[in-house]
Amino acid sequence: MRPATLDPEPDGSIEALSEEELFEVLANHRRRYVLRVLSGSDAHDIGSLAETVAAWEKGTTVERVTREDRKSVYTALQQLHLPKLHNAGLVVYDKDRGTVRPTAAKEEVNIYLDVVRGNDLPWHEYYLALSAVSAALLLVAWLDFFPFGLLPDAGWAGLVVLSFFVSAVFHYRSHEQARIGVRNRPPPE
Repeated sequence: MRPATLDPEPDGSIEALSEEELFEVLANHRRRYVLRVLSGSDAHDIGSLAETVAAWEKGTTVERVTREDRKSVYTALQQLHLPKLHNAGLVVYDKDRGTVRPTAAKEEVNIYLDVVRGNDLPWHEYYLALSAVSAALLLVAWLDFFPFGLLPDAGWAGLVVLSFFVSAVFHYRSHEQARIGVRNRPPPE
C-alpha cells in the first residue's frame, strides 16, 4: 500500500483511477460514509464528519457518540481515509484548516454508492412490469371487456398515469434514502 501523501489539489476527475483502484477506495465503510455525508460543494470540518461517521457505525445519534468513539474515528479519518479520498480525487482535504469538500468526481461515484437492498426488485424490472400491466389494462379497457368497459377509457388512462406518478415519487424517495440515509443513519450496506 502506498503511503498517504497529499497531492496539492486533485483534478476532480476519476478517469485517472482504474476500476480496481476506485473499488479499493470505496471498500472501506468509513470512506463511503464520508462520501455520503458530503453534499454540494460545501466544506465540512473533520470534527462533524467524525461525529456523523461514529454515530452511523454505532447505530446511534450524533448526540450519543462518546468522546472515545469520536476521537478514534477522527484520527482514522485524518491520518488515513481523507488523504486516500483526496489522492483519489474525490475530495479536497485541507489538513491545515481541518476541512473537506467534495470534488466534481464525487458525483461520478454516486452510482457505486447506491444500494439495492436484499430482496428488493430492481426499479428497471418494476417499471417494465408496470408498463406491461398498464398496456394490458388499457387494451382490455379499449376493447370494452367486462368489467373494464364500465369505466371510460380516459378513467383507465388516468389510473395508469397516477400509478406511474406514485411509483416515481416512491422511487425518488427510496433512492434518496438509500443515498443519504434515514434519520441521520447511513443506508444499509
